[in-house]
Formats: sequence, structure tokens, C-alpha cells
Amino acid sequence: MKQKETMLNTPHKNALNIELSDIMIDEIGDNHISTSIDTPMRADAFDMSDSDKIKAIEKHFESIMDIMGLDRADDSLKGTPHRVAKMYIKEIFQGLNPANKPKMALFENKYKYQEMLVEKNISFYSTCEHHFVPIIGKAHLAYISSGKVIGLSKLNRLVEYFAKRPQVQERLTNQIGTDLQKILETNDVAVIIDAKHLCVASRGVEDDTSSTITAFYGGVFKTEDKKNEFLKYLSFTTEF
Repeated sequence: MKQKETMLNTPHKNALNIELSDIMIDEIGDNHISTSIDTPMRADAFDMSDSDKIKAIEKHFESIMDIMGLDRADDSLKGTPHRVAKMYIKEIFQGLNPANKPKMALFENKYKYQEMLVEKNISFYSTCEHHFVPIIGKAHLAYISSGKVIGLSKLNRLVEYFAKRPQVQERLTNQIGTDLQKILETNDVAVIIDAKHLCVASRGVEDDTSSTITAFYGGVFKTEDKKNEFLKYLSFTTEF
């Protein structure tokens, strides 16, 4: 990972002995604080193999279940630690590993299509990094070709890649937008994400009707006419 992605984990010399209070911890989670466009990762994040990570997480999850007083001998719970560990590494957090990033092949824009291309209602499942509960939403992507086009399914896979990690919605939106700009070699990219957060719906205020909308506008999408054209195509009829 990039060096700046590891710097977030280096404590400030004046903060070495400061511990977060319960109030501060809750405020950080409830206020949806994000630290950087890069997912904060340690430099040694991939020194351990996936299989070893699964084994280690399995043991830790056994301890969590024991602390909660669950009977791991019960037939229904016997395989839970392994299932959870495998799910973390192979499924819901697989986007942490750059090796899992989809190959993004580009093609010549032989049709000479110069208008906006919009892919909307891309369903995704992510995980709130503050409480480790699901974020469920839809992403809407648009770009104007600079001479290259990308396969439509690759847009879905790019959203999935960045969603499959502990996330904050603002960071997810920016990661998709900036990466798509690099891939397509154009600033003319827009992203809107509309999502429900179970950290809001299932705990805290327990509001299961609200959703959160975030946006990324680059290049010509910063102009009102292109922005409004994009929004007109979406019409925000999204339902989960």
C-alpha cells in the first residue's frame, strides 16, 4: 500500500499516552468521521497469508463467543468462528487486498460516442468501519470518453472492490471517482452513492428510513449543465 496509508497509524509524540474515552469513541462513530481518501492500512498488512489470517481470526472469534457466553458446542454454533473468519478474508473484506483489484481493460471508442455514459443502480454491500455493520446502497457512475471506453461490468466490479472493505461512505465515493479518472485518463467522471447504514438503522438512533447521499464531480461534471444532466438521468427513484 502507499506510504501515506500507513502514516495514519503512527501515533503523534504528544498523544502516546492518551486513550479515547467512550464518549469520544461514540462521537467519532456517530459523526461519520473519515481520515483520508486512502484506507488506513499498516505496512505489514499482507505479510500473513489469507489462510493464516483465517486461522487467527477464527481463534479470536471463538474468544468473543466465549466472552458472550455462547455454547460453541451447540451444533448450530460449532462452525461459526471459521465461517466468520473465512467471510471476513474471502468475502466482505476482500477489497483490502490490492491483489483482488479487477483488471480494467480499456477499448478504443470506435463509435466516436462523445456524450455522457451513465451506469446507474449498481448495488453494493459494504461495512461501516466504525461499528462493523453493513452499509447497503446503490452507486451511480458517469463519464465522458477521452478516446477510451471501459466494459460496463468493470464499473460494477470497481464499485464492489472498494466497497469490500471497512468503509466510510465519503471515502468510498472518492476512491471510486479518483480511480475511475486514472483508469479512463480523464477528469470527466461523476459518482453518486445513495446508501443505508445499519449503524444508524439497527443501533444508536435506530432510524431505518433515512439514507445518505454522497457525490464526486470531476472535470465537466463540475458545470451546472452536465451535473444537472447526470442528475436528470438518475431521478433518484432508488429503492433498497
